[in-house]
Amino acid sequence: MLVFNIIQVILLSLLGLATLYILIFSVASLFYKQKKYSDNGNIKKIAVLIPGYKEDEVIVEVANAALQQDYPSDFYDVVIIADSFQKETISELKNLPISVIEVSFEKSTKSKALNKAMATLERDYDIAVVLDADNVMANDFLKLINAALEHGFIAVQGHRTAKNTNNSWAILDAISEEINNNIFRKGHRVLGLSSAIIGSGMAFQYHYFKTLMATVTAVGGFDKEIELKMLKEGNKIVYLNDAMVFDEKIQKAEVFGNQRRRWLSAQLHYFKKDILNACKHLVMKGNVDYFDKAIQFIQPPRILLLGAVILCSVSFVMLNFWLDNQNSYSDYWGVLLIACVLSFVFSVPKSFYNSKTLKALMSLPKGMFMMLLSLLKIKGANKTFIHTQHTSGSKKQA
Repeated sequence: MLVFNIIQVILLSLLGLATLYILIFSVASLFYKQKKYSDNGNIKKIAVLIPGYKEDEVIVEVANAALQQDYPSDFYDVVIIADSFQKETISELKNLPISVIEVSFEKSTKSKALNKAMATLERDYDIAVVLDADNVMANDFLKLINAALEHGFIAVQGHRTAKNTNNSWAILDAISEEINNNIFRKGHRVLGLSSAIIGSGMAFQYHYFKTLMATVTAVGGFDKEIELKMLKEGNKIVYLNDAMVFDEKIQKAEVFGNQRRRWLSAQLHYFKKDILNACKHLVMKGNVDYFDKAIQFIQPPRILLLGAVILCSVSFVMLNFWLDNQNSYSDYWGVLLIACVLSFVFSVPKSFYNSKTLKALMSLPKGMFMMLLSLLKIKGANKTFIHTQHTSGSKKQA
């Protein structure tokens, strides 16, 4: 019985700390209010950088959409960084009033594409906006970014949200995105910490970004590498909830697994790489942001945390009753389960409380299983370029 109770205490502690972390920030996110920034009449020059690898199906549509900004056309350039595109696609792109930079690498990465583009561009920009090849900006996106960066910020993360919710996997992916927006962006900003960046829908002071990117060595997870470097330097990353970027959500279970495997591998890599340094900076310089980011990388995926808390809570409550355990921890398991569920209730937007989401939840157990498989296959995933193919039909809503 002693060993059994020790196991309970260990699992309660690990799951409890992980749950407490997301609960604190999910509650904080409820108090988020978007600050309105003024551009002070200063219109800055913006490079909209869109790297793509074999994205022939979506890139022309995305390029056309990027030209529809409510922002002076002379002050922003759409730059398509074309890696392994078909000749017909390149020809179509060159007929548009955009810049097309063709690149080719033995091993393709997003960071290589961005560095090549900025080394090629001759115009002196003030802001770099980074999008994925499937991203569509809301018409006022650049205007909002311009206004925020007028106030001296180094980096801004926009509100990336679902372009499509046309099947259960897309809905679950969309909900996951909004949970992360609430916990790692809204909640963090309410408590005075930096917003997490995502890899797209983000903007930087151009020359700072160009210099920072030149130091990147990541194959996968370049955004995590530059985020750690920015926070280590003591820079703040702000979040613009009203600056919307629409992002394609995954359509298939295998894509769900591959995508998460890449993310988890990058997070584990950077946790091991930076945790000791982050602890040192916390003690010596009071850098809470840098330490928080390192800790964030070791947090279990939300979907796996929910599954683990439900499974352990139900199992241990039943076992404690069956074994007539005198040192029962069943009350603690009950509190943990309630806290975990509440953290999701607080961080899932009200718009997802509908019958479509209820139907999508039927796929949740499979999603948890896919995440578990991803954990077992993450070794070396951050050293391999894993491409997520996008489709032009993703805009269609169910």
